[in-house]
Amino acid sequence: MPTAAPEKPPAIEVHGHRGARARFPENTLPGFAYALEQGVDWLELDLVVTSDDALAVVHDPVLNPLICVDAAGQPVGEGWLVHQHTLAELRNFDCGRLRHPKFAQQQPVPGTRVPTLDEVIALVEQSPLPTARRVQLNIELKLVPGLPQQSSPPEHFVALVVDCLRRHRLIPRSQLQSFDHRVLTAARTIEPALRLAALIGEDHPDLVALARTAGVETVAPNHLWLTADDVRALHHAGVRVVPWTANTVADWQRLVDWGVDGIISDDPAALIGFLRQRRLR
Repeated sequence: MPTAAPEKPPAIEVHGHRGARARFPENTLPGFAYALEQGVDWLELDLVVTSDDALAVVHDPVLNPLICVDAAGQPVGEGWLVHQHTLAELRNFDCGRLRHPKFAQQQPVPGTRVPTLDEVIALVEQSPLPTARRVQLNIELKLVPGLPQQSSPPEHFVALVVDCLRRHRLIPRSQLQSFDHRVLTAARTIEPALRLAALIGEDHPDLVALARTAGVETVAPNHLWLTADDVRALHHAGVRVVPWTANTVADWQRLVDWGVDGIISDDPAALIGFLRQRRLR
């Protein structure tokens, strides 16, 4: 896999949220394959560390019973902590059989197991699609400071991810993001060349100050809390703006009008179509 990032990024980058969860089960190989086929610029994915230090591509530290079932087809029990189980134990669950209740057009893929970061990278490396030669990885590390039982410490977590990206020579084509900004501090120390994004859940009084404190190139706020003034101020400070998770034409148009650098969306194919209609791709 070539290590160089695209020389000229598109006007507005499209990040396939958890692959493309409006169309396929989230954080699964079928979903990432679909996103590549649609021409995304970034695959956005989530990581949780298992008890045997596997980097599991799954959004919830507590496995979600709405989307994962056991061998008998029963939803996973409440409180099943990924970090307290091995990868083999996690693979006992089918996380592709159920259609997510929020996405009526999502296509179930029965028998789909939680992949590892290595497996997602292998999918990209082995793909014949032109998109795969340039796609970048936007990797969210899932930690909660007040719930240490749900994850490895940030330094260990980041070290595992960096080791994987180095083995695949993907540091130049990857970005780490997290709501837990301890991840950003650890990553800056362990691999200074790695790009970083600060995820922000709600409003913040000074996004520029936050970006400077966190030492990040990108701020990724909830799109509902973002304003045009925020975008102008961040750009003036040299900070990129990639909001999440926008899924409607009205939201895309608003963000385009404000000049954001990228959009994280559950329906990247529809977003790409929207941008092409406006000659932004």
